[in-house]
Amino acid sequence: MDWARDRLWLTLRIVSRPKGTKGFVVLPRRWKVERTIGWCMNARRNARDYERLPQHSEAHLNWALITMMTRRLTRKSPRTSQWAKKPR
Repeated sequence: MDWARDRLWLTLRIVSRPKGTKGFVVLPRRWKVERTIGWCMNARRNARDYERLPQHSEAHLNWALITMMTRRLTRKSPRTSQWAKKPR
């Protein structure tokens, strides 16, 4: 936590499960991280550990995220789903 604060100027917060809960519980902010990792794994090369150096793996992750964002930015119409729409 000190390294993240000193080098990256980030504050890390630990998200723990509420006490007394059983089964699946949606934790705040954690689902966003897991969703993003899932999107990165859609790139076939990131699904397995083929690289010898960590720098190569990092470069492939960056490439996958850049590709994903350019596809979203160049999309003709915004993609909205039913759950994102506000009720009238």
